[in-house]
Amino acid sequence: MNDMTTSFSDSAVMVEKKASLLEAVNLALHRAMAEDENVVVLGEDVGVNGGVFRATAGLRDAFGFKRVIDSPLAETMIGGLAVGMAAQGLKPVIEIQFLGFVYAAMEHLVSHASRLRNRTRGRLTCPMVLRSPMGAGIRAPEHHSESIEAMFAHIPGLRVVIPSSPARAYGLLLAAIDDPDPVVFLEPTRLYRMNPQPLKDDGRRLPLDTCFTLREGGDLTLVSWGASVHETLQAADRLAEQGVSAEVIDVACIKPLDLDTLEASVRKTGRCVIVHEAPRTCGVGAEIAASLYERALLDLQAPIQRVAAPDIPPPLYRLEHLYMPGVEDILAACDTVLNYA
Repeated sequence: MNDMTTSFSDSAVMVEKKASLLEAVNLALHRAMAEDENVVVLGEDVGVNGGVFRATAGLRDAFGFKRVIDSPLAETMIGGLAVGMAAQGLKPVIEIQFLGFVYAAMEHLVSHASRLRNRTRGRLTCPMVLRSPMGAGIRAPEHHSESIEAMFAHIPGLRVVIPSSPARAYGLLLAAIDDPDPVVFLEPTRLYRMNPQPLKDDGRRLPLDTCFTLREGGDLTLVSWGASVHETLQAADRLAEQGVSAEVIDVACIKPLDLDTLEASVRKTGRCVIVHEAPRTCGVGAEIAASLYERALLDLQAPIQRVAAPDIPPPLYRLEHLYMPGVEDILAACDTVLNYA
């Protein structure tokens, strides 16, 4: 870690420095814990080691072992503890080391965390955040490379957030910790140290449930989230060289979806390509496409295209470049909608 994460007091007075997405997560956790003593961090190796990617580095020294808790290698226990803590007034932020390890905690997320408000008719809430790295591209085994955001999005009562830049990671994580209901906060591993950007540690929250328009355009709409935003922006640059103006939208919060922003863009451009790293079948891209057909069918000038991973487990790293949607795949889909007759 560089000097951005040495301590909360140091980061609090910074005017603006470049930070990676990983450092932005660390800064947000420092600030949230300093502002609210009920915020606790729990997970495997989050304390002494600062997390497998060092996202929680420095937290144990700043806030002590009672608020930064190293757990056993037991995701089921981590999930259950978080629900109990949240129900009794704490704000646990739990870390699952890799998204493929979350299945053991799903029982608590699905059967308890997501239903606590409804089950108790509002008497109890579950203000917990589940953080986990997600996605391929770091040459890791399959359980370290999964993108299963659609699984979480299907569960009523769970909010699902996926930042694609340091600024959005910082502002959205602070907002997620403030939320009185459970939030699944997925951090694209491939972006952790990619493209540091200027970031001011000012405690500013970004709105949840809102899409971010990263680039204005009038010829077609490119919709993405997470790590795939990187390739989507590259594709938009390539299209601009050809005289094609692409509007790029980062969904950021895939549950609930900000369909108003997406609809407005598609009504303006008449064409849409949706890009995501998760498998194609029953992916969030299918939900977005169906909703846009319901809302803006008569404004569409071509069928919506989806660019996604195939319906297979993430392969070994030698084949990752074939598995993840690339710039050329996005451009091919754009060519289809632009030349549709």
